[in-house]
Amino acid sequence: MNKLLSVMALMLAFSAPVAGIAESVLPLASKAEAPGRLTSSATGIKIVFHPAYQRVYALDQAAEPGRMESILGELQGVYEFVQPKSAKDKDITKVHTQSLLDRTFLDPEKETGPGAGPLYSGRLDEIARLAAGGAILAAELAVAGEVVFGLIRPPGHHASYDQAYGHTYLNNIAIAVRKLLDEKKIERALIVDFDLHPGDGTESIFRDDRRVTYYWLPVEGDRTQQLETLEEYLKEATDYDILAVSAGFDRGKEDWGGIFEIEDFRTIGQLLKGAAERNSQGKRFAVLEGGYNPQVLGKNVKAFLEGFE
Repeated sequence: MNKLLSVMALMLAFSAPVAGIAESVLPLASKAEAPGRLTSSATGIKIVFHPAYQRVYALDQAAEPGRMESILGELQGVYEFVQPKSAKDKDITKVHTQSLLDRTFLDPEKETGPGAGPLYSGRLDEIARLAAGGAILAAELAVAGEVVFGLIRPPGHHASYDQAYGHTYLNNIAIAVRKLLDEKKIERALIVDFDLHPGDGTESIFRDDRRVTYYWLPVEGDRTQQLETLEEYLKEATDYDILAVSAGFDRGKEDWGGIFEIEDFRTIGQLLKGAAERNSQGKRFAVLEGGYNPQVLGKNVKAFLEGFE
């Protein structure tokens, strides 16, 4: 997901566009049922999810089939699922330029080769706006006192004010945090990013905004040293009203980074929970960024949530 990774967003044909998306609690299903059909919850954490997130919307690792299904297989029947609405233009354009939206979603001339067809389409527009809306709902529920995980895609932390790359289109977490700030629901936010790759888009968006502190966990040292680095940072970080987390799982031992064991993600969740309880009255939410091995992705996410809730 870094600049060396080219973004090939050739749209695949999939089901009808998202329509009539409403904020509601989804009915949950047993693990034997199709992913995306979900049952009621037994624990306090809420999962923001829409079945449209399972669509294969592009040809890149973040859009590959299996990622959402791996996570759903671990979470459905355990947590309460809440369905988001698409983000509105007025919220998106507080973080991104109209030029970015036009280039990303409205240019029918972009192609990957002869006969390939449009590189972007209205359906990508829908799924990207729905992901941003998922982050907004997660943030709003967190301000209200819920602990929330946005099981959303496309990811967002590479998307900057006027540029999108690295499998991202809209910066979901930045849109959500900016909306809370502009609506005076919070005065300060801390964003912690433990993805393998730094959220350069998030950092650039908030670089001159003293209301927001962005921290990416450096990839230095072994797994133990990285956990200690995060713990020390969180001990020093204070003065924020909400803790927002870009949760990337590509540092996993069996993922791209080859670093963290499953239990390390549980520890990360616990560290973040403790920091929020000390500084922001426990108000916290996380949204999915990277993580690409479906064989372990669901287990890593589940471990993180067990620590985070």
